[in-house]
Amino acid sequence: MALFLLYESASGYALFEAHGLDEIGQNTEAVRNSVSDLNRFGKVVKLRSFNPFTSALDALKQCNAISEGLLTDELRTVLETNLPKVKEGKKSKFSLGVSDPKIGSQIAEVTKIPCQGNEFVSELLRGVRLHFDKFVGDLKTGDLEKAQLGLGHSYSRAKVKFNVNRVDNMVIQAIFLLDTLDKDINSFSMRVREWYSWHFPELVKIVNDNYLYAKVAKFIEDKAKLAEDKIPELTDIVGDEDKAKEIVEAAKASMGQDLSPVDLINVHQFAQRVMDLSEYRRKLYDYLVAKMNDIAPNLASLIGEVVGARLISHAGSLTNLAKCPSSTLQILGAEKALFRALKTRGNTPKYGLIFHSSFIGRASAKNKGRMARYLANKCSIASRIDCFSERGTTAFGEKLREQVEERLDFYDKGVAPRKNIDVMKSAIESADNKDMEMETEEVPVEASGKKAKKKKQNAADEGDDMAVETTNGDALEDEKSEKKKKKKEKRKLDQEAEQNVINGVADGEVKKKKKKDKKDENGEMVEAASETKKKKKSKS
Repeated sequence: MALFLLYESASGYALFEAHGLDEIGQNTEAVRNSVSDLNRFGKVVKLRSFNPFTSALDALKQCNAISEGLLTDELRTVLETNLPKVKEGKKSKFSLGVSDPKIGSQIAEVTKIPCQGNEFVSELLRGVRLHFDKFVGDLKTGDLEKAQLGLGHSYSRAKVKFNVNRVDNMVIQAIFLLDTLDKDINSFSMRVREWYSWHFPELVKIVNDNYLYAKVAKFIEDKAKLAEDKIPELTDIVGDEDKAKEIVEAAKASMGQDLSPVDLINVHQFAQRVMDLSEYRRKLYDYLVAKMNDIAPNLASLIGEVVGARLISHAGSLTNLAKCPSSTLQILGAEKALFRALKTRGNTPKYGLIFHSSFIGRASAKNKGRMARYLANKCSIASRIDCFSERGTTAFGEKLREQVEERLDFYDKGVAPRKNIDVMKSAIESADNKDMEMETEEVPVEASGKKAKKKKQNAADEGDDMAVETTNGDALEDEKSEKKKKKKEKRKLDQEAEQNVINGVADGEVKKKKKKDKKDENGEMVEAASETKKKKKSKS
């Protein structure tokens, strides 16, 4: 039975034919020993055909298809033109050796060519890879290495581009840096308080905020120079005149020790660094909010930007978070407690990172677990919508938040919440309305020429019509009531006509009434049509 080998190189597809396998036998060790010797291996494996790629883009396309186990049209034509045809109902006298079983099953399914991918075939393909430049004579030295390097770069860049589009990595790095900055700012602020308290210990009790304390310490520097003329500037910093006066009075009767000018300069510089870090932390938080609204708007509107970013960073990416079931999402961040509970057969944790949401804090003690389970369910829905939807909207996140609020009211007051189907229908409608509004805003405005004048005239006419409609709202209601009365009269006339026919009474009068009614209706229809024609003429 003949054996052909398919080798996918960086420069093209190559088909090899293996001869004399009976002499070597199906022993992988014998093949492994013969692979290194080109003279011995070249007698067994010979090149049948080589089809190079047309461009680097074509090579990347073929590489992506093979890595996903898909059979491209180019590879199918190569196989069908260079391999013997397989007759239906008969066993084939050859087989195709492939390196990946996924692409082998796809080839066998589409082209009916039998494929195999065992260890024996992989050893033969290893030898082909080792001596490939010797088999293909047209390739120069170094061409294959350049092709492999270029294809490797483009393939890895194409794989990474998915993350670049989703920008998950930026959110993960931002939330890690935000947590680190919180710890550093807290420790540095405590250091500023302790350092400056040697000089002015009474200031700690007056100013509680860390950022404000660093700002005041930078402004005061030497407490001996603090006088009443600096109260307005202190008021601008502290925001309270009484507190500014209290600081000045405390500085006069302070029991702290005096510091040298060099020490005061160091305290001043360190306080400035703490202030700069706090400012950068605020800017980083704004950046994180903007990124979360771009990447996961529904998750951010449901549970908040910081908690949503922590969930994404803990899962690794938004795609991984979307793949997690709600039960896993509920205990993300509490893995140690979970495995400890499983080991000791204790109670498993009810919540992990999701505990930082305001909904869990607002729930009562007995309902915290139920609330965490419901909130995790809604978070998994929001993350999947954000990950797999093409348009970015917060409509679903807002509706899911309303559902969580209704569930809180249900636990506390017993108010029955809405059904999930109704809420999702309203969310879809609101999302469609937002898309329509965006489309109307994006329509270009023509501000010159006759078209603009016509638009102005039409707008003025429509404005007049709207004004008439708003003023004549009562008239419309009267017309509706008149139509209802006419329908009732028609029903009565029909009933009278049926009774007259049954009783054998001549219905001439009834017919006359009907004819009159029809004439009146026809007259009204003609008048309405004439009015519409007049309106069209006036608009044109």
